[in-house]
Amino acid sequence: MKAAISGTPGSYVGGILLMCAGVACLSANDAVAKTLTAGYSPLQILFLRNVIALPFTLLIALLMGGAPALRSHRPAAHLLRGALWVGATVMFFTSFMHLGLAEATALIFVAPVFITVISALFLRERVGRGGWLAVLAGFLGVLIVIRPGGAAFQPIALLPVATALVYAMLMLSARWVDPRESVWTLLVYLTGAGALLGGLIVPFVWIPVQTEDLWLFAAIAFFGTAGMTMMTQAFRLTRAVVVAPLDYTGLLWATLFGWLFWRESPDAMTILGAAIIISSGVFTIFRKKGTEA
Repeated sequence: MKAAISGTPGSYVGGILLMCAGVACLSANDAVAKTLTAGYSPLQILFLRNVIALPFTLLIALLMGGAPALRSHRPAAHLLRGALWVGATVMFFTSFMHLGLAEATALIFVAPVFITVISALFLRERVGRGGWLAVLAGFLGVLIVIRPGGAAFQPIALLPVATALVYAMLMLSARWVDPRESVWTLLVYLTGAGALLGGLIVPFVWIPVQTEDLWLFAAIAFFGTAGMTMMTQAFRLTRAVVVAPLDYTGLLWATLFGWLFWRESPDAMTILGAAIIISSGVFTIFRKKGTEA
């Protein structure tokens, strides 16, 4: 895939704006999912989101990448990535049934820490002292948020952490995809694999969809697809080291949506832990880009 990064000021600002808008859309996607978990299985929510979004994802891929974007040289790799995505998303949506939106979102931001650990242990990549300090800081932030052994500890808080681990595996699995395939191919096959795999299991948890909830399922498909599309374009327009840290603005949106719809307010310890997790993630992003320079 050819790099489509421009050095013009317009593309720089455009990439930042697209990333911020994309993160806001994915945060809205999570808020709608949390609303739907009151009446539906997380697996059914994800399945319907993928089924509704798939035609639009195909159209976007055709417009952005042409017919080659629909061809895959390694379908098995996409199927495995789809399984990882389904697992991660179902766990994340399940955590919404018991945790505040901001708390769950803060914990999933430990994913870059897991990427560092997996890369060092299994891919034999050099991490260095600074990288390992960031890993320790990230896990310290997780411990502060979930407070194991304390009166406020909920075992369900481990689900977003497990989500982050599986999400890290999903990100690293992109290396298994044929390098001739574009990001639009990844987007199409991730959505399609999610719909296919979800369809195999969803009959066991299916609940008839109420008419008044149809717009919510349409909304989650819209926000999810729009968010992923805009974030993908942001990385194509602007250097990753610039836009990647903006992913953490999702915590601001999660806090806002949590307060608006459920009157959730993260406590001081959650805010402190989230700040440490985000700091370790930002450091990891800049450290990695520094080693690639």
